[in-house]
Amino acid sequence: MSQPAADGRSGERSLHLTGRDALKDLATYVGRAGRVDAGGAARLVAHGEVVAVFVSPVHGGGGPTVMGLRAVRLAEPADVDTTVLLASLSDRFARIVGGGLIGPDAPVRLPLPPQEANDVPWAGMTPPRSGWEVVGTVPGPVLREAARAGVEEVAAGAGEGSGAQAVARLRALVWGRDLEGVAGLPAGAAFAADALGFLGADEPVGLHRTGAWRRLTTRHGHVLARSSLL
Repeated sequence: MSQPAADGRSGERSLHLTGRDALKDLATYVGRAGRVDAGGAARLVAHGEVVAVFVSPVHGGGGPTVMGLRAVRLAEPADVDTTVLLASLSDRFARIVGGGLIGPDAPVRLPLPPQEANDVPWAGMTPPRSGWEVVGTVPGPVLREAARAGVEEVAAGAGEGSGAQAVARLRALVWGRDLEGVAGLPAGAAFAADALGFLGADEPVGLHRTGAWRRLTTRHGHVLARSSLL
């Protein structure tokens, strides 16, 4: 899945972020994804001066596939399509920050983990880039409440001693239900939008659809969801 985007000095694949704020923003996003997808991965797709960073807070168990997407502008063009562990990316961020060599505006080179993450089925799904139809908006408080209720239901149903498969099935059931009043949008999209920090204080969330896909959009990022039932 990977195309090399090599650093001229070492042959190591890397991305050049625009500065310290961009690094911190991306590190926060990856950290949030890691908290709800332990052992999970991120797919980074760069063509030109923007990298799309996909994560998946909800997947597997026979339920929907829900991805988060942040588009990050780069200081230098790149050509990359790679899937790496979230933990490996977070380790890279920590090394850069620990080195103390980050200026407020100077580009920051982010070396990419050399090891590809294997067996990540959702990373092979590419949401459409065009053909989206505007459906309307969904109030942020509705999404937050759906996320809260779902988290509580999963926590209550996954009692002590529950096996991983049982928990996965429960999560698939809870997050696979349509959001109340929004046909075709799995509740897992609300969970992802909330968990990834995409919901603003009073900002309405745009809802789009194309085929089996639904998309929530805010100024902070996008959530793309494909129900297993569509």
